[in-house]
Order: sequence, then structure tokens, then C-alpha cells
Amino acid sequence: MNAIEIRDLSFAYGEIPVLEHVSLAIPPREFLGIVGPNAGGKSTLLKIILGLLSPTRGSVKVLGTTPQKARTRLGYVPQYPAFARDFPVTVEQVVLMGRLGKGRIIGGYSRADREIARRVMKETEISNLAQRRIEQLSGGQLQRALVARALACEPEILILDEPTANIDMRVENELFDLLKLLNQRLTILVVSHDIAFISGYVHRVACLNRTLVCHRTEDIDGQVIQQLYDDEVRMVAHHH
Repeated sequence: MNAIEIRDLSFAYGEIPVLEHVSLAIPPREFLGIVGPNAGGKSTLLKIILGLLSPTRGSVKVLGTTPQKARTRLGYVPQYPAFARDFPVTVEQVVLMGRLGKGRIIGGYSRADREIARRVMKETEISNLAQRRIEQLSGGQLQRALVARALACEPEILILDEPTANIDMRVENELFDLLKLLNQRLTILVVSHDIAFISGYVHRVACLNRTLVCHRTEDIDGQVIQQLYDDEVRMVAHHH
């Protein structure tokens, strides 16, 4: 069974088409990169997979069921956190948010919830930041906290929307090295604008600009990028 199965999916906001005839099969433990121009439909596709939007036509199966039923088995890392950076919470409290809806409703977080939070903070190498306020974090540290929050719900699929926005190249490499390790047990989808960088990590690249075409990373070349972005491209080779 595929982790995600999308067949002939289309979606429109009113009369404005955003996705047309998108089909995609993602097997378990694939590391898939999704690239494309702004307004190409990337965020809309993620929202459909997460069960936040319903397609105009076509079908979506996530872990063998509907996206809405599978939602608790998905971990999501947004491009921007849904809370203000100066909100008075610690890293540990942010990570524990991933346990909401997973444990008991009354009485606060359980001992098991806190143990899971400690485990994923260790895995993402932010244990030493547990009591630090999020306003004191660097961009890379905040991204690791958001990944830890997503892992705290013990997902089978991890979805990340532009996780390396506003962080430098060294931190970007470190984050993707972490994702590569997580891919040993999780299916991972990552939206990115940096097609050259993610090609070194992902198994396939899904090129999305209203319609979708999947490529193996070794098949990505200047012609593919030009067709995707509908513009002239210049390829620069760095020989080190």
C-alpha cells in the first residue's frame, strides 16, 4: 500500500483553477521533494493531503484512508509558526503541543507525553534548549523545535513546507541531514524552492505548476527547470 495515493486530482478556488489532473503515488519511506513557482499549487496540494481542503475532483488516499481520518498520523512543519515569536513559551512547551489530541484531554500532559517530548528533543538535538524561550532561538533552532513538535505526535508521514526559509546554508545542510536520518522510518514530503540543493537528498522531485510531473533526481536538468518555471534559466557549475 502506498503512503499517499493521488488520482486525477483537480482543485479550484471559485473559478480559478489551481491544480489540474494531478496524479502521484508515494510509497512508504520515500523522501519526496516538491518544487515549483509561486502560486503553482504547492501549498494547496499540502492542504489537501492534510485534509484541510477537499479536491474539486479526483481522489486522495493517505495511509489507506481519507486525509481527514489519517490526520493524527501526519506530522506537519509549517513555513512559519502559527504563534508570534515573542509568545512566552519554552521549547519544551512548543514540542509538547505535538501531543495535543494524542493523550488525555483533562489533567494536562501525562508522564508518557513528557517522555516522548524528551525523546524527540534528543533526536533533533535541542535537549539543551528545552527551557529556553522561543524568542531567544535562532532560525535553525526554531526549525528544529518545529520538527520536534511534529515528531511528538509519532507520525508515519512528515510534511515540511519550505523548512529552510530564512536559515543559512550550514544550518540547511544540518536540517536535511536530520531529515535523511528520519527517512529511515518515515515517509517525508518537503516543499522547497531550492531544486539543486534538495536533489542531493530526495529520491524523486515532483515538479508542480498546476499540473505535476515526477522525476528521478538524476533526470533533473536545465530543460526540466525551464519547463517548470516557464522562463529562461542559467546553470552555473562550480568545480571544487
